[in-house]
Amino acid sequence: MTKSGLTALLRPEDSIVVLIDHQPFQFANLHSHEPTMIVNNVIGLAKGAKAFDVPTILTTVLEERGGYLHKGLQDVYPDQKPINRTFINTWEDPAVTDIVQKSGRKQLILAALWSEVCLAMPAIQALGEGYEVFVVTDASGGVSAESHDMAIRRLVQAGAVPMTWLAVLCEWQRDWAREVTAQALSQVLLEHGGSSGIALAWEIQLLNSAGKTVAKGV
Repeated sequence: MTKSGLTALLRPEDSIVVLIDHQPFQFANLHSHEPTMIVNNVIGLAKGAKAFDVPTILTTVLEERGGYLHKGLQDVYPDQKPINRTFINTWEDPAVTDIVQKSGRKQLILAALWSEVCLAMPAIQALGEGYEVFVVTDASGGVSAESHDMAIRRLVQAGAVPMTWLAVLCEWQRDWAREVTAQALSQVLLEHGGSSGIALAWEIQLLNSAGKTVAKGV
C-alpha cells in the first residue's frame, strides 16, 4: 500500500465504501463519541459517496434483534436493502466481499460500530488480502473512548489509514474546477459540515448580496 505521493490519495473511481452496523443496538452502547455526531458524519459520508458515484454497501448484523439501519442513513439509499449478516466480521460474509471483488476497486473505505470489533476485523482481514484500507474514525465509534482509541492504534499498526469523513470527500474532489461534484460537495457541507457548512452558507450569502448590489448599480 502506497503511503505517500499523489497515488496515496483517494480517487472516486478506485474507491468503494462499506458502512457497517449503524443500528440501534450499537448506538445504545456507543460511548467514545456523542451519538448525534456519528449519525451526522456517517450520513455526510454516505451522501458524499453518492455525489461522487462511489459504490456504497450498507450492512447490518442480526437486524431482527439489533434493529434496522438508522433511518437517516437508509434514506440516502432508499432502494438499497442492507446486507443483514450473522458474521461479526463483515469480511467473512461473501454477500459483502463478492460485491467488493466484482467492483475491481482496491481503495476500501470503512466506517462501523463498534470500532474495536466491527471496524477492526474486516479492516485487518482486507489488508491481508491486498486492499488499501481507510478507516473513517469520526463515522465510527466504540463502547468507550479507550476502546475506539486502541482499535485505531491497532489498525494503524496493521497498515490501515485513519481519516475523517470530510477529508475523504475533499480527496475525492481534489480540484474545485470539477464543478459538478463541487456543487454536490457544497450541498453536503451545508447539511453536515458543522462550522464549515455555516461558513460556506455565509460566503454564499455575501456573494449573493454583492451580486444584488451590482445589479442595482449601487
